[in-house]
Amino acid sequence: MLRLLRWYGSLGLATKQFLYMFIVTLTLFMLLAWRNLHESESLLRNQMINDAELLVSRTNQYIDASLDNVENILLLLSTQSELLEENNEEKALKTLRTFASKNNTIAKSLYMIRTDGKVYASSQVFYDIIGNPHLQELYELALQNYGGINVSEPYYSPLSGHTLAYVLPIMDAQTKLKGVVVAEVDLEMLSLQITPKNNQSYVLFTKDGNVINRLGISDKLLPYQHATYPPVLQSEFQEQLVSLKLGVSSILLDDMKSLVAVKSTSNRLGWSLAAFIEEDYFYKDLQSLNNNYRTASFIWIIILLISAYLMSRSFTMPIRRFVERMDRLNDLQVVTKLTVTRRDEIGRLMLSYNAMLERIQVLLKKTKSAEELKKGYELKMLRSQIAPHFLYNTLGCISSLAKQQRIDEVRETIRSLIKLLSFSFDRQSEFVPIEEELECLRMYMYIQQIRYGDQYRYEIHCEESLLQYRILKLTLQPLVENALFHGLTPKNGGHIVIKGRLEKGVVRFYVCDNGVGISSDEMKKLLDDSNEQERSRFRFTGIGLRNVHERIQIHYGEQYGMRIRSVKGKGTMIRLDIPLLSENEEKLGIWD
Repeated sequence: MLRLLRWYGSLGLATKQFLYMFIVTLTLFMLLAWRNLHESESLLRNQMINDAELLVSRTNQYIDASLDNVENILLLLSTQSELLEENNEEKALKTLRTFASKNNTIAKSLYMIRTDGKVYASSQVFYDIIGNPHLQELYELALQNYGGINVSEPYYSPLSGHTLAYVLPIMDAQTKLKGVVVAEVDLEMLSLQITPKNNQSYVLFTKDGNVINRLGISDKLLPYQHATYPPVLQSEFQEQLVSLKLGVSSILLDDMKSLVAVKSTSNRLGWSLAAFIEEDYFYKDLQSLNNNYRTASFIWIIILLISAYLMSRSFTMPIRRFVERMDRLNDLQVVTKLTVTRRDEIGRLMLSYNAMLERIQVLLKKTKSAEELKKGYELKMLRSQIAPHFLYNTLGCISSLAKQQRIDEVRETIRSLIKLLSFSFDRQSEFVPIEEELECLRMYMYIQQIRYGDQYRYEIHCEESLLQYRILKLTLQPLVENALFHGLTPKNGGHIVIKGRLEKGVVRFYVCDNGVGISSDEMKKLLDDSNEQERSRFRFTGIGLRNVHERIQIHYGEQYGMRIRSVKGKGTMIRLDIPLLSENEEKLGIWD
């Protein structure tokens, strides 16, 4: 806590004000939002439960109405005992067919069984061929509750498929038993009325847990026994059906899937209807509500952030501007005065700040002039250090040419050496046109080719539009010299290519050779100051790769300079980036 207080105390005035306004407002908003969300969730949850219970109740009422229709058929047929007389067989069959055809939505097959075992069926032809082995049991079931309607457990009928039967004794006017009427219910049709949908399923079951409706293989929601057809519920799940409480409850399956169970009250037959819905699907509206609240909260938080920022900004902007301007003193290259428009304490602070800036600018100019003079003297001293070995070897080569009477080559070599020395000793400017730099390079390579013969070849390709622009003197010559002595000499010959072009507003030179390449250790040595003096004995000047890189960054900035890429045994490529600099820009000191 103490550390947090220290951190808060170290913050600026604007940040403290912003944090205070934002946190207090956000806390109040989140409390109100949480309370509203909790109440909305409770109302929505109750509404969804009521809707689910209403749906199950209406489905149960539909089942009761369908079964009432079957009972009415039995009652009507039980009053027509004359149909069981010996001479009324045709009339009985016609009556059964009529009732079956008009009520085929739920009553699949109708039977009238006489006391002597004679059976009349609504589908007499099929019955005569297939038969129905359950009729004897149904006959006995009807006699158990004498005078009342009995209902069997579900079974499989050859004529009606998956079914259950309503049975009722038939009495004559003297209450003498004439036979039994049987109606097999089309459970397939009944199941279609309560067929499962996506993310939900229904089970109609007896008080003992026996499932009445036919379960479909497409229903993936409920747990079934493996390798059974038609599908049969797992015994553990059937036991849970019986113990389900009325209304809404939750069931956790073995695969950790959670179901919401909605159970209706039992009907006259003791059947119960249970609807099973995936919990995620059942409460999807709650998820939507939560998502809406999250979205609204995010939007309000953004609004609070913006509002708190704008209010804090309006109060503290003058102070923040003043502090920001003072922070810019970290960059000594950017020193700007403040525009004073206020007459209060902040205005007086700004006036004092401007006076301090004027003194800083004077000191910066003096320091910069002294540094530039120092750099100029150092660079002139470097250029004046013409390596004695280079002069000795060149003069020895001229002497050898003279002895061989190769007068033209002597003349051209002396001319190249004079131009090279004149170019190096020139004190007029640090910068020269790119065209002159390339001409100096040609003079240098001519002398080297005279010394070593045709084993060294070179090419220079530069866009003509770049020749008029300026470059630091003796920038390219050290790169070519490095390629010559460290790349080609160990190989006893090779090829050097110098390319210059404009890429993305930057003048880019490439110096490529097909020499022996440079390893990472050798590259470090080339850029190491400790070995610079030893290597400079064999150069034309005392300027090495490190000098070239540092000169470019001193004059143009750190975004410019030299990049080296080498593959051992294949060659080396040096890329040099400098700004596009005209003569006028050079005089004004503008590099970008």
